[in-house]
Amino acid sequence: MARKFFVGGNFKMNGSISSITEIVDNLNKAQLDPNVETVIAPPALYLLLVREKSKKEIGVAAQNVFDKPNGAFTGEISVSHLKDSGIDWAILGHSERRTILGETDEVVASKTKYATENGVSVIWCCGESLDQREAGATLDVIANQLSVLKAQISDWSKVVVAYEPIWAIGTGKVATTQQAQEVHAHIRAWLAKNVSQDVADATRILYGGSVSEKNCKDLSKEQDIDGFLVGGASLKPAFVDIVNCKL
Repeated sequence: MARKFFVGGNFKMNGSISSITEIVDNLNKAQLDPNVETVIAPPALYLLLVREKSKKEIGVAAQNVFDKPNGAFTGEISVSHLKDSGIDWAILGHSERRTILGETDEVVASKTKYATENGVSVIWCCGESLDQREAGATLDVIANQLSVLKAQISDWSKVVVAYEPIWAIGTGKVATTQQAQEVHAHIRAWLAKNVSQDVADATRILYGGSVSEKNCKDLSKEQDIDGFLVGGASLKPAFVDIVNCKL
């Protein structure tokens, strides 16, 4: 079965009621490719607003979720909060949370396990730093991140993998199509060898890192690039062009 192309928009810590409403209105009015799964991730405070205003074809994701049931965890959001609010997705393991907030591979895997086992699908992020790439360690870094995830989860059907080279996020630098395809192919081969061929064939692998309306078409043509996780460009009208890059 062909993998359905997937485009996620990560708003990060940006937006206001008025600007996010404008973004949603623009998406609602646009003719989005029906063969693309579109999911947007506003800041937590605006999740309900976005879910209530977005047409049902547009998925909504939290930018984080905790790995425990409701309880004494100040500042966190639970899986049950998301489900109660009609939120079906969460982004986990984004490099900003790994580097700025110190989330380890193990923490990210634990959150992914809890979310997927309790009904929330996950956009699971991985990627290497510039130092790691220049040292030739990219594939080893990704394999290690995948290994820690595999140790915790058994059902991969609710996981979308997002490869985001840290050096390309928000910098304007973009991995070449060849660089991106190489890592995506490596991820798929790793899944085939260490999980199963079925999981490798079915798992969608997204590219993230300064994706724009200018580079998305070339990237989308690569065999193992199944979509994008878009940052800054998801706040702009051109996000529609990225969603529709296969048309």
